Amino acid sequence: MSVRRYELTFPGSDGTGEDTVVLERTDAAGPGGHPVYADATGIVRAEISDRGEVRMLPSGGHQALSHPTSTRRLPDADG
Repeated sequence: MSVRRYELTFPGSDGTGEDTVVLERTDAAGPGGHPVYADATGIVRAEISDRGEVRMLPSGGHQALSHPTSTRRLPDADG
């Protein structure tokens, strides 16, 4: 069964703390053939393998991509 949601944690934008974003599975596949997940805005996008390997994907030009410090599978919203 495929995972529908992930929570990614990044270093805080102010240099302290952490920023967390929830991504939901899209219908797209990434360059490695794994599902693409995106946040509600579509700005944060990542290809995530079935082993939890994350490849951040740009959603626009001049975007500075950072790698998450942690990745966590989330239970489905409906169950």
